[in-house]
Formats: sequence, C-alpha cells, structure tokens
Amino acid sequence: MERNSLYSLISLEDFKSLVGVDDREDKLARFCLVTGSLSIEQYCMRKFLRKKFFERIDFNGDLLLPLREYPVSKVLAVYLLPSGEIIEPELYNVVPDCSTDIDIPYSISLSPAYKYYKGFNAIKAAYYAGYAHNKIPADLSSACLELAAWNMNRYRGRRIGMTGNIRGVGREGEHFEMSMPENVKALLEPYKRKVI
Repeated sequence: MERNSLYSLISLEDFKSLVGVDDREDKLARFCLVTGSLSIEQYCMRKFLRKKFFERIDFNGDLLLPLREYPVSKVLAVYLLPSGEIIEPELYNVVPDCSTDIDIPYSISLSPAYKYYKGFNAIKAAYYAGYAHNKIPADLSSACLELAAWNMNRYRGRRIGMTGNIRGVGREGEHFEMSMPENVKALLEPYKRKVI
C-alpha cells in the first residue's frame, strides 16, 4: 500500500527495515527514496515506474515505429496524424509482444497497407510502459536502496556535495563528491538507454 503512494523503486517499509531507519526519520527516508529514484531515471535517461505515455512518432515510410519508453505493458490506442483517425488494433502489432516483460525497446509495426496510405505524416500512441511496483527488477531496487542509503548518510552528516579532507602536498582542503557511487552505476549499466 505504502509503495504505491511513493515514487520509488523500493518501498519505504523495505528501505527502513534494511537500513535500520526508525519512524522519526520517515520524512528524510521518503526524500532520499524519491530523489534516488529520480536520479536513477535521469542517469539511465528513461522512466522506470509504470505510467501512461502519449507519444507522437513521425512517419518516414518505415512501418516499424519505435516507442520511447519501455517495457510496454499495454497499447491503449494508436492514431493517424494529422486527421486523428484511430488505427484498428488488427492493423498494427507491438514488437516485442507486450506480454513479455523484457527490458528492450518496443516498436509499433504498422500493416503494410499503410505504406500506400496517403494523408498522414505521424502517429500518436497512447500506452502504458514501465515496471509495476511488484515487478521491479531486483538490481534496480538494489540500486535505489544503495543510492538512498548513501544520500541519507550524507544528509545526516550535513556534508552535501563535499567530502573529506585531502592531505598531501598542495592538495589540502575539501573537494566535491561524486553524484552517484560507482557500485550504483554498475547496477544500472544494463538499464541505461543506449544513445547513438
């Protein structure tokens, strides 16, 4: 129940029990979970939690039109633009099939008949994509746990953005801290959007 009201890749209760946080730090724990989840999405350049998307995709003659978000769980409707005419579900497929829960990009494959259809230059797709709260992969949940715990320790120490003293010749003083630990980045590598 709690998990659904919080934008997080791990539930507040799981986080509190694993990290040893009591109820007095609920507000800080919530903040760290939400910012951790959003940081992970920003780092991976994609959304992970299931939600509804509306996307316009230009048509350039190719019948395979890639959707931006994934994994896709359900396509609600596909429209021709600019007319707004709905495309019947028999005239397109989702590749790979929506029933598979694999973490690769999805596309809408239009019927070959649309190759000769005049008067449209794009489609609009309404679809659900992302992971349901009970189906988030374990490594994504672990990455969120690690990042939220790391941030919580930084907030408790009131040293946000700064870390330690550097000792040595000409290197004394504080320096800026990395924005995400390397172990979290390693967990997220398979989920990063590939950019060409």
